[in-house]
Amino acid sequence: MIRVLLAEDQRMMRGALAQLLDLERDIEVVAETGSGDEVLPLALRHRPDVAVLDIEMPVRSGLEAAADLRDDLPDCRVLIVTTFGGPGHLRRALQVGASGFLAKDGPVGRLAEAIRRVKQGEQAIDPALAVDALTLAPCPLTNREREVLVVAADGAPVAELAQRLCLSERTVRNHLSAAIQKTGARNRMEAVAKARHNGWL
Repeated sequence: MIRVLLAEDQRMMRGALAQLLDLERDIEVVAETGSGDEVLPLALRHRPDVAVLDIEMPVRSGLEAAADLRDDLPDCRVLIVTTFGGPGHLRRALQVGASGFLAKDGPVGRLAEAIRRVKQGEQAIDPALAVDALTLAPCPLTNREREVLVVAADGAPVAELAQRLCLSERTVRNHLSAAIQKTGARNRMEAVAKARHNGWL
């Protein structure tokens, strides 16, 4: 029996996935959570074979949770299942030790098969995303530019961003301008959207 931890912040989606996976004769969902900071404690308690993680979760992202598992519970394989299917996300997932990466819009049978494959030590990656990841240029943004874009995503004015980041307003404007130029966007909200799509945030 393959023991699975399921981490998905949308309760209805998590419940549906758990029910569908429990119909598989060789898969058992042993723990569920909707928050990224609960992944490692639950994994240490239940010792799953595979952790199925969404990327976007409260407190800690699925990628951060995957890194936690890689460091503290390396026997637990990680499978990322997400609506954010950009090739940049795939690259980042592989960098933090994920063995699989699937889009949520696929059939549940594909998810079950991916769980079986990563449990056996294989990789289970959406082929189209794998091709895109090979052709995608590395992230052009500096760490500070990425940080500024993340904080700017809610549309707050520059003065407020400067306060949050403990930077001058001029510095924030410079970072935003550089990020907009590097992403080929027309404004900062478009820069945020493009960076997210490419998996740079």
